[in-house]
Amino acid sequence: MFLNSTQKLYEKIAQGEIDGFTVPAFNIRTLTFEVARALFRAAKKEKAGAFIVELAQSEMDYTCQSPEEYAKNILRAARAEKFNNPIFLQADHFKPNQKKPENLEKLIPRVIKAGFYNIDIDGSSLPLRENFTQTAKFTAFIRKLEPKNTEISIGGEVGVIGGENTTMEDFREFLEGYTKELSKYSIQKGLIKVAIQTGTSHGGVVLPSGELKKIEADFDTLRELSQEAKKYGLAGVVQHGASTLPERYFERFPVVGTLEIHLATIFQNIIYDSDYFPQSLKDKIYFWLKEKFSEKKDPADTQEQFFYKFRKYALGIFKEEILKIPQKNVNKICEEIEEKFIFFFRKLKVRNTVDLIKEIYF
Repeated sequence: MFLNSTQKLYEKIAQGEIDGFTVPAFNIRTLTFEVARALFRAAKKEKAGAFIVELAQSEMDYTCQSPEEYAKNILRAARAEKFNNPIFLQADHFKPNQKKPENLEKLIPRVIKAGFYNIDIDGSSLPLRENFTQTAKFTAFIRKLEPKNTEISIGGEVGVIGGENTTMEDFREFLEGYTKELSKYSIQKGLIKVAIQTGTSHGGVVLPSGELKKIEADFDTLRELSQEAKKYGLAGVVQHGASTLPERYFERFPVVGTLEIHLATIFQNIIYDSDYFPQSLKDKIYFWLKEKFSEKKDPADTQEQFFYKFRKYALGIFKEEILKIPQKNVNKICEEIEEKFIFFFRKLKVRNTVDLIKEIYF
């Protein structure tokens, strides 16, 4: 067991040596040690090796999980379950800020030191030119910090998740502009993947009833842009905001050549909505949400919609109380989560990839 980068795996995919599966990247926002144990149990059962464990920049704040603590919990969980294969830790949605560039300049060295050898730069909220300029700048910054004998896997992003779909024109303009900018830094290796928008949204869209709206993902866009990405030497494109999509969709991601898919909210939902999550704690959390975020509530939203949108922000504030949920309850919650991990491993075709990963990394 050791921390590593997906770069070697993704380079083989870019070169056409490997295909047929989509790599899931799992965000664990709470009960991290226990949920990670469930993940590694599922991975061992399914002989899955091609998967990522990640934490977004924003999640580090609202879940009160430092990169160091997160990495420690993931490694502890792997040891507890005797998972002896490479672990790919990913820092997700690292956002360049023109006004405060020092934010990433301080955070990136920190996550690399903690063992996050996969970093996704997200300049999607910036104008396109500024996006590829900043992405090139931080690519060069990351390359200069790489540990000996480790090539960090770096991703970019075109198209705001929840916004308009990424177009071929924007995709090409980003990659061509990025390549030109990167050449100024005398850096040989740039991005290996690019995240795009295909109609999904982070967290999903909740209806007034509290149920999730059925969102359509644009698989044609995924197929076309993934094929285009390979022309630029990339391994493919990344799908965000997907964990709340209808289950029948997931088997289609490998078919259209989606490289990677990020899955977060579904696991948070399982925890909050479980019969084994103490109702008294949930009531306490929701009372706090009403006090803290009532001014931000959309007048058109029902209480169910309001709680769904904002409850992730309670995970850090109530972290210690969540960690004190009786172990028997946590075990039951994690049984359901483990089944969901198995579902994703099967649908995304990464079961039986452990030997492939061993062949590449050992």
